[in-house]
Amino acid sequence: MKIWLRMDERTFWLDLIHQAWKKKSVIWLNGVRRVGKTTLCKSLSIYECFDCELPKVRRLFEDAEAFFNSLSFDKPIVLDEIHRLPNPSEVLKIASDHFPKHRVIATGSSTLGASGKFRDTLTDRKTNLWLTPVLLTELQTFHQNNLHRRMLHGGLPAFLLATELPENNYQDWVDDFWAKDVQELFRLERRYSFLRFMELLLQQSSGIFEATSFAAPCEVSRTTIQNYLSVLEATYVAHVLRPFNTRKTNEILSAPKVYGFDTGFVCFFKGWDSLRSDDHGLLWEHLVLNELYGCIQRRNIHYWRNKQGYEIDFVIAKRGKSPIAIECKIKPGEVDIANFRSFRLNYPRGENYVVSWNQERSYSRQYGEITIEFLSIDKLLSRV
Repeated sequence: MKIWLRMDERTFWLDLIHQAWKKKSVIWLNGVRRVGKTTLCKSLSIYECFDCELPKVRRLFEDAEAFFNSLSFDKPIVLDEIHRLPNPSEVLKIASDHFPKHRVIATGSSTLGASGKFRDTLTDRKTNLWLTPVLLTELQTFHQNNLHRRMLHGGLPAFLLATELPENNYQDWVDDFWAKDVQELFRLERRYSFLRFMELLLQQSSGIFEATSFAAPCEVSRTTIQNYLSVLEATYVAHVLRPFNTRKTNEILSAPKVYGFDTGFVCFFKGWDSLRSDDHGLLWEHLVLNELYGCIQRRNIHYWRNKQGYEIDFVIAKRGKSPIAIECKIKPGEVDIANFRSFRLNYPRGENYVVSWNQERSYSRQYGEITIEFLSIDKLLSRV
């Protein structure tokens, strides 16, 4: 049975778009390939869309001023795959500086300024909006309410809605990613080495990253591995979490943890076509991170670990406020209180949360001087 999805029901993201236009006339909508950027833009009630992959469209921007002059202020302008233009940042700068009445939304698969094509990052001229894979809070919109399916299929809309596990589509996505994102923006030469690194990284997703361990199997230097990781981070394929610390002697100071962008791709590279109960914990951690990124819209999430091996999954430290400690447990009874105790020895103040699936009612428990709140993902998002 074919499932039809009305993209105008993705109210969370549409609200963010309209809020962003109240601040700046230009929005940079980014996210991984096939995450739904174009479809989301086309769910606006009225719009004019220009696909910059098409040569005839690219010719329109040879005179960007004349292009914007020819359009009405009444309709939002969607510039899809704008990195295909020779100088995309110049086009957006002209729109912002000289045509502020136009509402412009430009889409791309990387951070603005990720490559030499973007000669200006347009600081203070645009609002960034990061479209993540489908949020758990959107599952009803996608006619899904199955956590197991969301974990195994992943959160790219077409993959989530596929009747059967779309294994061939994962490989097709990788091929497109290399050809249309990596080659177009970064012009890397060693396809095998780069994709081998990506495969190994996703197989080890959520682990501590050490560049040297990837160099030999990928047949490149440690420096090249670091460059590859920067490319994956810039294209939102890898999430790099730096350790939270204040340089105390017992804390891990520099080694990052790296997460794959989507549970479906983590499962694909691990070779999983079904999930055991033990797999849910790892994937739940990925899903919570995805929810936090969608809500916060910034990459300032950390993890914490000390040299004795105690660890907090995620730490959010807002400027001037005490750090929030978050542990992800598919079942709340699995939490190890010793991790919170160890963290709070160094950082006594701050909220402590355990986020679980199907946690209908929040509740708090006291463990000595530490209070821990057990809550659902939607309640967590309202607190951070």
